[in-house]
Amino acid sequence: METLEFVIYPDGRVQEHVTGIVGASCAEVTAAIEAQLGQVLTQEQTSEYFAQAVQQSATVTTQVTSSNW
Repeated sequence: METLEFVIYPDGRVQEHVTGIVGASCAEVTAAIEAQLGQVLTQEQTSEYFAQAVQQSATVTTQVTSSNW
């Protein structure tokens, strides 16, 4: 599940925490919001940022034989 959490401090600073998005695509998700909030002072990537999405594929081969009984 993708979640975006924002903490707004009394001095106007906003802390953003993104979870559930694997890889650098979190930057795409948050870009428009960050543009409206103002200047980004720091960014810290989590382990999810450096993870890669797992793609699985499988090939199944079947062989049919018949007898002449």
